[in-house]
Amino acid sequence: MPENPAPSSAPAVPAAAAVAPAEPAGRAALPLVFDEPRGRAKPPRHLADLTLDERVALATEKGLPGFRAKQLSNHYFARLVDDPELMTDLPAAQREPLVAGLLPTLMTPLRTLEADKGTTRKTLWKLFDGALVESVLMRYPGRVTMCVSSQAGCGMACPFCATGQGGLQRNMSTAEIVEQVLAGARSLQRGEVPGGPGRVSNVVFMGMGEPLANYKAVVGAVRRLTSPAPEGLGMSARGVTVSTVGLVPRIRQLTEEGIACTLALSLHAPDDELRNELVPINTRSSVAETVEAAWDYARVTKRRVSIEYAMMRGINDQAWRADLLGDVLNGFGNWGWVHVNLIPLNPTPGSRWTASDPADEREFVRRLEAKGIPTTVRDTRGSEIDGACGQLAATE
Repeated sequence: MPENPAPSSAPAVPAAAAVAPAEPAGRAALPLVFDEPRGRAKPPRHLADLTLDERVALATEKGLPGFRAKQLSNHYFARLVDDPELMTDLPAAQREPLVAGLLPTLMTPLRTLEADKGTTRKTLWKLFDGALVESVLMRYPGRVTMCVSSQAGCGMACPFCATGQGGLQRNMSTAEIVEQVLAGARSLQRGEVPGGPGRVSNVVFMGMGEPLANYKAVVGAVRRLTSPAPEGLGMSARGVTVSTVGLVPRIRQLTEEGIACTLALSLHAPDDELRNELVPINTRSSVAETVEAAWDYARVTKRRVSIEYAMMRGINDQAWRADLLGDVLNGFGNWGWVHVNLIPLNPTPGSRWTASDPADEREFVRRLEAKGIPTTVRDTRGSEIDGACGQLAATE
């Protein structure tokens, strides 16, 4: 990236800024929840929760040769094998105890729905304690993206998101997050997805949950996905996107992790008055503070930040809000640090919000591009199976 300037003062918000309509009568706004409920049992320890050295130590602790942990890791991450019978380099007598000790079953598929002629697949998983989560595999020409969940439910209470309206049940473990990706990778390897055998090239933390509210497990999952085999899956960090509604202290912590993954900030409004309604975390950190944290992430990592913006008819899609969004982002310099990703709002049951009129969407794009902001409109895959952005609710 080019040299980056210090941010200028934030632009003023027009006095006529509209506020989102109040919640319907009888429907109280949900509270923000940052911590999972206490007293929930923890998932069984899995090799994906551990570094390679920790796996060796665990195998030794269980009375097994430590080097077998490396062999098992190679099966899991490099060969994508989860059947002990196929692990023929392991002594038959040690296969079952090794798999039971280091590869316990974490999640069980309950249902897989398909769209786009089978190239979009949404899987409903039951975790060991009965919690439900969903992941989505999307195959495009030249790439395969896995959209993964990081929490069962979500505590961020965004009123237009089906997941957020369900509340938070619990955090997921590093291994539970990683296993969603590995399950998708195995289905590709087995040729279960139209297009022939393939590999997962991209992972987006845009499923259920607020990733940065489950910080330790999510960072652990990113490290497993990007570490070379047998430590991990060996993906490029450039292929991993961590999304957040704007937990500013955690964005700043991620900035110092030394992992150059992509940061996606779900902004959805350029002014505090509206964003306080749409994204309640904004009452803790303003638009200016949140965007500055994202800008700093780009400055340090040299990775362009994606601004996610769900287009809602008559709520946040006015032309003047496009101008304001451009001014807010350009206030931190136009050195290529940011890209805007507009998302046509996906319908959820009982929602009073609808997608923007296509003409308003086009004008929003035109206004941003006129200010030099690279802008695209997301291809909303999987809406017919409730697998698109904001639709994951994980119900049986």
